Amino acid sequence: MTPGEELLFLPLGGSGEIGMNANLYGCRGQWIMLDLGMTFAEPDLPGIDLVFPDLGFIEERRRDLLAIVLTHGHEDHIGAVPYLAAELGAPLYATPFTAGLVRRKLEDEGLDRQVDLRVVPLGGTVEIGPFRCRYISLAHSIPEGNAVVIETPFGRVFHTGDWKLDDRPLLGDPVNEAELKLIGDSGVRALVGDSTNVFNPQASGSEADVRAVLLDAVGRRRHGRVVVTTFASNATRLQTLGDVACATGRRLVLAGRSLERILAVAREAGYLRDLPAPMSLEAAATARPETLLIAATGTQGEPQSALARMAEGTHPFIRLEPGDLVIYSSRQIPGNELAIGRVQNALAARGVEILSSAEAQVHVSGHPGRPELEVMYAWIRPEVAIPVHGERRHMEEHARLARACGVAEAVVPVNGSIIRLSPGPAAVVGHAPAGRLVLDGEVILPADSQTLNARRKLAWGGLLLVTLVYDRRDRLLGPPAVLARGVPVEAEETAFLADCAEAAAAAAERVPLGDRRRLEDEVKVAVRRVARRWTGKKPMTDVQILSI
Repeated sequence: MTPGEELLFLPLGGSGEIGMNANLYGCRGQWIMLDLGMTFAEPDLPGIDLVFPDLGFIEERRRDLLAIVLTHGHEDHIGAVPYLAAELGAPLYATPFTAGLVRRKLEDEGLDRQVDLRVVPLGGTVEIGPFRCRYISLAHSIPEGNAVVIETPFGRVFHTGDWKLDDRPLLGDPVNEAELKLIGDSGVRALVGDSTNVFNPQASGSEADVRAVLLDAVGRRRHGRVVVTTFASNATRLQTLGDVACATGRRLVLAGRSLERILAVAREAGYLRDLPAPMSLEAAATARPETLLIAATGTQGEPQSALARMAEGTHPFIRLEPGDLVIYSSRQIPGNELAIGRVQNALAARGVEILSSAEAQVHVSGHPGRPELEVMYAWIRPEVAIPVHGERRHMEEHARLARACGVAEAVVPVNGSIIRLSPGPAAVVGHAPAGRLVLDGEVILPADSQTLNARRKLAWGGLLLVTLVYDRRDRLLGPPAVLARGVPVEAEETAFLADCAEAAAAAAERVPLGDRRRLEDEVKVAVRRVARRWTGKKPMTDVQILSI
């Protein structure tokens, strides 16, 4: 588990899934981490919003962790920083825009003095023990997307981060083809890269194309509000919307605190400084609808987002009306279909028109399609391909594409795979513990904890609570009290509880109070048998015994 005279790669998150990126590189007894992200909870984690990678492996070796190098500012790459970075104790490195986002997160949690955040200029290099890390600017759907070239005594790694090719970006410069070819000329042992859009046969497209389509769609509207919902982190899309608002005679309005935060951080980093000052929500509430272009959070149907509240009619300032237009300038993240559908149905019920990427090119991805991947492999020419940032099907297809591009070796990891990149052939040489943590309120727990397991059982079958009361002679006093919560008996609840109480009493009479463990088990079995007969379910059942 300790790297020797070798170069190791170990993903703790982001391999076999899209999100929650956390990748370790090991060399000569020391480690660096690239990214520390989160993902959103799925329905099998009731009551949970955020999920983090389990960093137990590196926490046990925190003295050997030299740094956390952040590629860019998306939540799946920095979202776990305010929850896990302080425990690791390693300095964070980030370019200015990403550092601005991270700094605010740390300030919100009161950790800005506990975490060492170091800003690296665009294209900058940092020496970290046996690692030399150089940032390479690439286009993405957020300012300052970066690849990282990692130089080690055992070879060079090109870690792509999230990226795309855009020869007409609205923020930043086009990719430097000559620089990337020089990196390839210098020899690259491994490319560790984004697999998200490997099944897309077309290139991701340019933000300039989105601008043209949005300009046409908004320009044709002579009446009503236009609301554009987009990922808050997409500062380039904010620039696009500002340009469209100016060109169509509308005022830009920001609805959502995360949009306001992105704008503030972007301006601090030197971006969006020519964006016209947005109109306040208070002013927008009384402005003529045809003068407004509203950027709103809520692309994924988040119930408390600005768009969801507009759809439900509960937004304090924006009241949507028949003839207004909502444009989904975003992609639908798998798993959010129902939530998005609920918001869109609520919008439709208000007579609001909806335009999405299914009807027009109002969004482009920030991840490379197959043509872009092929170009990158032609430029970098690695000896080994390590697909990451994708589900298993994406990563396997990425490995096939890499081989077709002439890459000699391809290794597909899972979270916890310890891959020796050099010396020798690339291969999985071990497996480290890897899992998931969840944020439950203000407490971080393992995703497979007793708390979550109990909550799943409660959500599936409900709860039965049986109370047995005994006197000083260990005699059962009266029928047991039974309380049901979430058990599907509805109007027949009284009869059901009486049946449960009778079964519990019969079971209790058969077991002496002195054998409490057996008594509890017998009562549980009897009551759950009744519940199964009545409902077909096995509720979570607890028995409490009182002596008076």
